[in-house]
Amino acid sequence: MKKSSSVARLLLAASVCFALPALAGPEEQAAQIHSRLTGVKPSVSVLTAMAEEIATGNPEAAAYRAMDNDAFYNVTLKNLAAPWTNRDGDNFVPLNDYTATFIGMVRDDEDFRGILFEDILYTGASGLVQSSYSNSNNNHYIELENSGYPLQTALERRTQSAVTGLPSDATAGIITSRGAAKSFFYAGTNRAMFRFTLMNHLCRDMEQVHDTSRPPDRIRQDVSRSPGGDSRVFQNNCIGCHSGMDPMAQAFAYYDFIYDVDNDPTGENGYLDYNSAGETDLATGTRVKAKNHINSATFPYGFVMPDDKWDNYWREGPNMYLGWDDTLPGSGSGAKSLGRELASSQAFAQCQVTKVFEQVCLRTPEDSQDRNRINSITESFTSGGYKLKQVYADAAVYCAGE
Repeated sequence: MKKSSSVARLLLAASVCFALPALAGPEEQAAQIHSRLTGVKPSVSVLTAMAEEIATGNPEAAAYRAMDNDAFYNVTLKNLAAPWTNRDGDNFVPLNDYTATFIGMVRDDEDFRGILFEDILYTGASGLVQSSYSNSNNNHYIELENSGYPLQTALERRTQSAVTGLPSDATAGIITSRGAAKSFFYAGTNRAMFRFTLMNHLCRDMEQVHDTSRPPDRIRQDVSRSPGGDSRVFQNNCIGCHSGMDPMAQAFAYYDFIYDVDNDPTGENGYLDYNSAGETDLATGTRVKAKNHINSATFPYGFVMPDDKWDNYWREGPNMYLGWDDTLPGSGSGAKSLGRELASSQAFAQCQVTKVFEQVCLRTPEDSQDRNRINSITESFTSGGYKLKQVYADAAVYCAGE
């Protein structure tokens, strides 16, 4: 009876979210780790095995055991990535190719930097659902999510170019997924793709990288040099974002999201379109999509985008502290090479660790001990091949005794 009562108490502890005492024992720590990583109770056998691993000095193994639970993939990982897929940061959105690719890469312990540049896409495994992947709707993923199949086993790694028809050198991980294109290549001038990639994967919005010391030579024609008739606004504000953003957002010059504005204003049936070599946009006379030349009369002497060559002006000035990779040239052509530039930065690595820490520990870093631990986990993340499961394990173990 005593053993049964003890187990019951431990299972109850696994379901709560409040912090445990700092001196929590192996069983309480096991319950805490499982709860933080999955949000559900462990079975008695899993709880016992995790507690034994913790007691013998291997809490990391206990964390990995907890991640074998389907809820880690269906709930924890999906909840982390879902807000990244839309402009509103809404967590309550259907599964799509962006989210599925994130989940699949974590499951397979892929080098997580590839999320921004690899020719990779995860779909439902063959034969699981009736609808197949479509370039012009999200039905495949909605049906997969509604089917009840656990994402841990239901997702299949595929080559994005083979599934979508996009040239391999034009693929850039989730940047060129339909989910991201629908949200961030939708209308506008494709600057949204740069801004939200920066927010979601380097944890910086434009205000945080504002730098008026960069040259303005690549700022496009659609940006007024005298907003409201006052040139000081441009010099002190507009230039701070556009001087760095416009040279890098040029990487997206050949992409657009095509949809029926009149009958499908939110683009539910829209698709990603790319101008391959030899294709010419009628409005620009080059491969550059017409959207990149809109409002050209605002400042006719501004930069006219001729191609998809990008340059990272932030490798100098205050934003050099984002930690750019010295082995990369800091310039290139197209979304793939830009994605590699962003994903190879120190800011990218620390952003992933911080997001996971906040999700698992249910709080932001509070003191020097937390910040030192984030730095330590980041170092392990970068030196260990950028495996995000390792980050989850490290964060869960750190917060297990709270």
